[in-house]
Amino acid sequence: MASKIKKIGVLCSGGDGPGMNAAVRAVVRSGINYGLKVEGIMRGYQGLIDNDMMEMGPRSVSGIIGRGGTIIKTARSPEFRTEKGQQKAVNTLKKHKIDALVVVGGDGSYLGANELYSKWGIPTVGIPGTIDNDLHGTDQTIGCNTAINTALEAIDKVRDTAHSMERIFIVEVMGNRSGYIAMQVAMGSGAEDVVVPEFKPDYSAMCDRITKGAKRGKISWIIVVSEGVVKAASLAESITTMTGLETRSVVLGHVQRGGNPCALDRILSTRLGVAAVEELLKGNAGKAIGVIQDKINIVPLVDARKRPFAEFNEYYRLITMMR
Repeated sequence: MASKIKKIGVLCSGGDGPGMNAAVRAVVRSGINYGLKVEGIMRGYQGLIDNDMMEMGPRSVSGIIGRGGTIIKTARSPEFRTEKGQQKAVNTLKKHKIDALVVVGGDGSYLGANELYSKWGIPTVGIPGTIDNDLHGTDQTIGCNTAINTALEAIDKVRDTAHSMERIFIVEVMGNRSGYIAMQVAMGSGAEDVVVPEFKPDYSAMCDRITKGAKRGKISWIIVVSEGVVKAASLAESITTMTGLETRSVVLGHVQRGGNPCALDRILSTRLGVAAVEELLKGNAGKAIGVIQDKINIVPLVDARKRPFAEFNEYYRLITMMR
């Protein structure tokens, strides 16, 4: 491969997710395999602003493929959203003679990568690292599958108590603007209902179903909600008031971000990390790397930030059919 790139940087930005370490490992080792030097940038874009980075080699990433989180840390940087902050980041890249940048993160991270590319001329490539699976151009994002399995395992345990105590449980999962995790978990756990940003909830109809079910002898319910739509405690209180039935809430929270990545996330991260380096060496900057139908897929960063979820209609239909 012919390329003017001699040194690349890699950073993780935004919320962490299982598999980010595997992605960093893939970028570092594939970069070195192609004769490049690799700098790990600490704490995302803020690390660029603060000149906080370290040279990485094969041993730097030894033993991390199965570890959750990210050894180069991650953060959100309000300062990077400003012109002054971006100029500091660009100056750091030039100071360290970093020719191109690999960014692991979600939609906000992609926005920053596209700014560096389109506005400042820095070659960038994005790797989809977000548990929400809400990016265009890929079937799966890093960390999503592990997060779903983590939430599903927890809900299976809640189901035992719901059945034993004859209660309604509202389980709040992550997903501020995306209901992907909630939909997948609701379908996989056999939940009786789901509340997601993509569909307007009808709480009166929900309570009516609960009341009618109780009269037929249905003794327990699991309702999965995305955190961005309604808080579990608030909905539990409303359902108790409207139905007279005891309702409890469970917030799974950041436990969904942690833990060892599953096999799918480790493999996905490795494939995407290597592909990101190879695309930069081909001169394909300003791109996002994904996988569609098990094949590497490349889309412009500017088009990758929002994924349409037409398949939600099918998910929701199945969930309602299985009540």
